[in-house]
Amino acid sequence: MDFDDTPQEAAFRKEVRAWIDANAPKHLEDELKQASFGSSGLKSIDPVAAAKAWQKKKADAGWACLHWPKEYGGGARTPIERVIWGQEEGVYGTLSGTFIIGQGMCGPTVMAWASEEWKEKLLPPLASGEEIWCQLFSEPASGSDLAGLRTRATRAEDGSGDWIINGQKIWTSGAHISDWGLLITRTDPNVAKHKGLTMFFLRMDSPGVKVVPIKQANGASGFNEVYFTDVRIPDSQRLGGVGEGWKVSLTTLMNERLSIGSGMSAGFPDLFKYCMDAEIDGKPAVADPAVRSRLAQFAVRQSGLKYTGMRAISALSKGETPGPENSIGKLVAGSTLQELAMFALDLQGEAGVVWDEDSPQNGRFQAMLMRSPATRIEGGSDEILRNIIGERVLGLPGDIRVDKDVPFKDIPTKGSAA
Repeated sequence: MDFDDTPQEAAFRKEVRAWIDANAPKHLEDELKQASFGSSGLKSIDPVAAAKAWQKKKADAGWACLHWPKEYGGGARTPIERVIWGQEEGVYGTLSGTFIIGQGMCGPTVMAWASEEWKEKLLPPLASGEEIWCQLFSEPASGSDLAGLRTRATRAEDGSGDWIINGQKIWTSGAHISDWGLLITRTDPNVAKHKGLTMFFLRMDSPGVKVVPIKQANGASGFNEVYFTDVRIPDSQRLGGVGEGWKVSLTTLMNERLSIGSGMSAGFPDLFKYCMDAEIDGKPAVADPAVRSRLAQFAVRQSGLKYTGMRAISALSKGETPGPENSIGKLVAGSTLQELAMFALDLQGEAGVVWDEDSPQNGRFQAMLMRSPATRIEGGSDEILRNIIGERVLGLPGDIRVDKDVPFKDIPTKGSAA
């Protein structure tokens, strides 16, 4: 691996740094530094409005979606230049989180599968932050088994060629603020579950769409349930062929794991700072041998995550495409985040059960612990990621899948057995 910028990359980094220094919303910097997991930290302004304003400023100057073609609102830059931008954006990158699903997952899927007419209509407003997207994948009955979904899409009986959607999605991040959604449905229950799926996109304000926020343990409501009751979608809003939904979804999932894993923090700098400031028996916590031992363990993991990420960046710099090994970053970061938060609260003792503005570091570790279980599920659960790493990175035999070639309608469900 080469950790140094090339002369061209160094020049680009300098240009990025100068523009951000001149244009970033510095009046929000202190608040953004207080961001916790599941919260932007912004109190003086609506977080969505602030995110849209920053994204629009970037778009107007040619810094939005750097790796996208210019005709779709991007900057036509290289993947490594996109990485450099993310490094230099720093704390202001928190604002960009509002668009991570749309720009990191839905956009690439639309770019790969939509007609040119739809690309030109949908992608520029997404790149500029004028519109927000969500992905409507997970369902209550199927969990991490995406291909087990039951939301139905059937042809309208009026001969229009439109599709009628009925069903439910759950854990949809940002659905309550989204303008568009990427929706995967079942169109044929008579074939194996992976073969009877079809992908669409739709306006979230379409008649028959109902969004219900889910109250989370940390008090936030970033996830949602979404219900579809006789929602009509034109066939022109289909991505890929009928029955090719699984193939289309792989485009989304590949980008999802890269987007989430590459930007996930395990929280080690926060823990280290706390251990330097907190006291145990009148001495800095870091002076305790047991604390130092745990810090060393977390530091090793943090270093591993850093250099695993560097490996991906190095591949991008050489024009290569990072592969399934990127699942390692999310798998390790998610579990480390949870363990680290629990250790920090143990250090706080009885004060760790209190979560308010007077808590150490404004309750950052409490927020981290409450949000961390979701990080181990979203974008692929720990079990799914281990399967990917085992099968596609290590070359181990795949899981036994007894329902692989069984028509979906014949797969037993709870309570259906005689």
